Amino acid sequence: MADAIGNKDAKDYYLDIPQTNTAFFAKGLNNTDWGMKNRLSRIFNPVSGNTVMLAFDHGYMMGSTAGLERMDVTIEPLCAYADVLMATRGAIRSCIPPTYNKALCLRATHDTSVLFEDMSVGNGWGVDMEDAIRMNASAIAIQCFVGGEGERDSLETLCRACDAGYKYGVPVLGVTAVGKQMARTTKYFLLATRILAELGASFVKTYYCEDFEKVVAACPVPIVIAGGKKLPEAEALTMAYQAIQCGARGVDMGRNIFQSDHPIAMCKAVAKVVHEGYTDKLAYEFYLDEANK
Repeated sequence: MADAIGNKDAKDYYLDIPQTNTAFFAKGLNNTDWGMKNRLSRIFNPVSGNTVMLAFDHGYMMGSTAGLERMDVTIEPLCAYADVLMATRGAIRSCIPPTYNKALCLRATHDTSVLFEDMSVGNGWGVDMEDAIRMNASAIAIQCFVGGEGERDSLETLCRACDAGYKYGVPVLGVTAVGKQMARTTKYFLLATRILAELGASFVKTYYCEDFEKVVAACPVPIVIAGGKKLPEAEALTMAYQAIQCGARGVDMGRNIFQSDHPIAMCKAVAKVVHEGYTDKLAYEFYLDEANK
């Protein structure tokens, strides 16, 4: 117990300095608990408000794919340049050193494999929240098939994950999956992103589309865009730039980074767009400069 003798009397209450605004910087999340806000502040940079997520969770339904055959060789060197690692617990535990002090978003659903003709047949919750906490995850990701055969099951999974997330202070990323039967239209993404947010997702991952600013405006929580299929580097940077200009709070890119001819340079260039306000043209010039070093 501290000795009270010798303590200075409090005298400076800073009466001339008004209390600072304590509103949280991330859209729609001011009323969440301290622990959840702390985790979200690891995902989204509090200065820029944005995030660069490195996605390498493809193997859980696709098996080994180009660039992911040896994640310890191809992905591990990229981890230093992203804000968030988006992967399965198996990939993280087996291939990524725990010395990387990066936010972790765990893929927490198991879906049908590429052997199925229609992958939108539902999914299950595949990671116990206690294991996510054991891995020091900053968030878990739940894939949802809005408009597909598995809609009800996947939305039920999202709801139960959000229940656990609120209990333990772990944000849930709602992912708008697109199967063969689902059109990638503004109307669809307006519906899908809003549903996931309304059911409790702390942030939402979706695809860039026409009139994307409407999708962002109508979603009450932050949106990050999916990188999708591999594009030429200039086109991928343009997509990222346009999404950020429309109000997206970041990108979750995989193939457009690890399948690039110069993955580290590409990851750095994406970060320039997301965090430093680079245009797509400036970012592409930066990419070329980095690639030629």
